[in-house]
Amino acid sequence: MTGRAAAAGRTLLVVVAAVLAAAAGWVLFVVLPEGSLARLAGVLLALGLLVVGVRVGGRFAGAWFPTHNVAEVAVDGPITRDGGSPSFPPTGPTSPGADEVVDRIERADEDGGSQALLLHLNTPGGEVVPSDDIRRAAADFDGPTVAYATDVCASGGYWIASGCDELWAREGSVVGSIGVRGSRVTGKELLDRVGLRYEQFTAGEFKEAGAFPTDVDEEERRYLQGLIDDYYDLFVETVAEGREADPATIRETEAKVYLGTEAHERGLVDEVGTREDALDRLEETLGEEAAVREFSPARSPIQRLRGGAASVAYAFGAGIASAFVPEGSAERFRFD
Repeated sequence: MTGRAAAAGRTLLVVVAAVLAAAAGWVLFVVLPEGSLARLAGVLLALGLLVVGVRVGGRFAGAWFPTHNVAEVAVDGPITRDGGSPSFPPTGPTSPGADEVVDRIERADEDGGSQALLLHLNTPGGEVVPSDDIRRAAADFDGPTVAYATDVCASGGYWIASGCDELWAREGSVVGSIGVRGSRVTGKELLDRVGLRYEQFTAGEFKEAGAFPTDVDEEERRYLQGLIDDYYDLFVETVAEGREADPATIRETEAKVYLGTEAHERGLVDEVGTREDALDRLEETLGEEAAVREFSPARSPIQRLRGGAASVAYAFGAGIASAFVPEGSAERFRFD
């Protein structure tokens, strides 16, 4: 369907829905009620029904007469489950949570017009499983997928990119950091100085391995390092499979980052270019001009306000708590 035909179909459907809603509202709320006050209220209700009709018509019009063929979804900032800042104090603005990004990709996949996916990546990495959730959603998209890196596509961002058909980057993009880290804080000496003692009762030899504020003995260190190594092996295997690369080549990067040009020379990036260049590639794949629709969060203004307040409160509280009593070591393993 041509762009003009789709636009005309959308407009016609919206107009029909608006007319039907307005007519129904006028009869129900203006013609049938008696009395001036009732008629005034009816007029307002009819107008409200008209607005609803336009919105409903717009949704059906978008599904039946799409004016786009490429869905664009952004992964911007540190990757966490709920979008809260992963550190305290926060290192930057909060970003959309992984679940929200997955929802956007799935909505794009279900959308009638989205024949291809352009995944915009600008992230230093983040939590392990949320990164994998986004990668899987991109890999499951029914159509060609191109990941496009701007400033940074590192660690968890690169993990996500491995789920796409191609990865594009700018010459100055920072790409790579294929590695995993786990962190903890030790505070035993500080507690000794102030005369405090720490006791905790657990069952299971390694239940408290790496817990604050105790020191880590050699056996616990080997156990925790083993978890990190397992995550790293999984990272390498997943990237090698998605990128159709030799695992040994991935390991040779030693978790270093590279500028886009060198990343391309090492085979970590398929092409170096701008967003427009990536769209040109999708046009070649689709055999038609690319028309992009950016998929935004499916949340009402009240949900956004409530979610923003919750993120601030959670980041503040969790940040203070982590500064003194970090969470379990396994939960603090990150792709960054």
